Amino acid sequence: MSRKYFGTDGVRGLVGQYPITPDFALKLGWAAGRAMASQGNASVVVGKDTRLSGYVFESALESGLSAAGVSVRLLGPIPTPAVAHLTRAFHASAGIVISASHNPYYDNGIKFFGADGKKLPDAVELEIEAWMDRDMVIDRPDQLGKVTRQEDARGRYIEFCKSALPFSMSLQGLKIVVDGAHGATYQVGPAVFAELGATVIKHACEPDGLNINHEVGSTHPEGLQARVLAEKADLGIAFDGDGDRIVMVDHQGALVDGDELIYLIARERLRAGKVVGGVVGTLMSNFGMEKAIHALGLEFVRANVGDRYVMAALESRGWTLGGEASGHIVCLDKATTGDAIVAALQVLAAMVGSGQSLAELKAGMSKYPQVLINVRLAEKIDIKTVPAIQKAVALAEEKLADQGRVLLRASGTEPLIRVMVEGADAALVQELAEELAEVVRNCL
Repeated sequence: MSRKYFGTDGVRGLVGQYPITPDFALKLGWAAGRAMASQGNASVVVGKDTRLSGYVFESALESGLSAAGVSVRLLGPIPTPAVAHLTRAFHASAGIVISASHNPYYDNGIKFFGADGKKLPDAVELEIEAWMDRDMVIDRPDQLGKVTRQEDARGRYIEFCKSALPFSMSLQGLKIVVDGAHGATYQVGPAVFAELGATVIKHACEPDGLNINHEVGSTHPEGLQARVLAEKADLGIAFDGDGDRIVMVDHQGALVDGDELIYLIARERLRAGKVVGGVVGTLMSNFGMEKAIHALGLEFVRANVGDRYVMAALESRGWTLGGEASGHIVCLDKATTGDAIVAALQVLAAMVGSGQSLAELKAGMSKYPQVLINVRLAEKIDIKTVPAIQKAVALAEEKLADQGRVLLRASGTEPLIRVMVEGADAALVQELAEELAEVVRNCL
């Protein structure tokens, strides 16, 4: 059954345009409350990032939930993975996050966690959608839900994050620049590393409600790279607006992306004698990562792009480590969802445990040159049914042999074909990508 309101990760869009409106949030809160009513004494935790519009949707959601008889704990500005953790810690029926992740301030979104701290089950999402199509009826005055503010939410999450580092390990002697993207990690991120002994320099940790992700954070790490060099720091850590993505910068100012970080974590777990099993990447994970993971003696599988699909692949195989090049990293032995601070601590543990710098650790993996070309068409096409495209792909794969790969993906929202080629030979990769893009352009 297809969803009417929910996408792959809740609802998201431009503030003031449907469905990111106060009336929709009010109805969504009520519908979610009604779906949970069967559990009895239902309660929900609600967190948000630093967008100014968060106040609007927080108020609307709490009103809807209260009207449905559900009690609410307001967590305030806090990372998305903190909401997942605190949903479990408080034995809540669900957790709600008000955030548009790495998007600009003028976007916002609403997403849910189940009682287990994982994405809301499909069946519950469909039940909420069914209630959305009914008339809103408020509970009796004596049955309305109460709303409280959880003043120690950040402190609880900080302690949870710290537990992801071995108790005997300290970050003493490390100088770290922390880029909070003016978002949800602006307080807890620096606090975690400082409390573990590191010298912390804050960067982009002054939110004003409008500057979230603006030329900072994991999607714009250039400022962090310059700051690491200027401060002569050991490394830099960049989060996105809601704290579920991470990229790093080594002491030389070089960017270390999600693919490289996942590889480092996998190698450190093997060094520590832990059972890893395998690693999940996505269709867009660099071919060099796949080669490096195999060189460690581990299995590697690709899921569709999106953390939902990474999680599904991990759970189906009983593995614990996976993620995306964008920096969404899942360590299921440490957290129930992608958690940027927890992932950062795994990398720092590798540095401390090995006595090596981030630059030295990442040297074990070589990223392959990659070319991505977006081809816009007049209408959507099914590339699998176009013989000319399939023939061109086969020829390209033959030329790359086992030293590269070809991926053609159709956009889910617009008539766009993404042509991606990776390989050891940069010139060949560029040539093949352009040839394939031309074939796609001429297919209609």
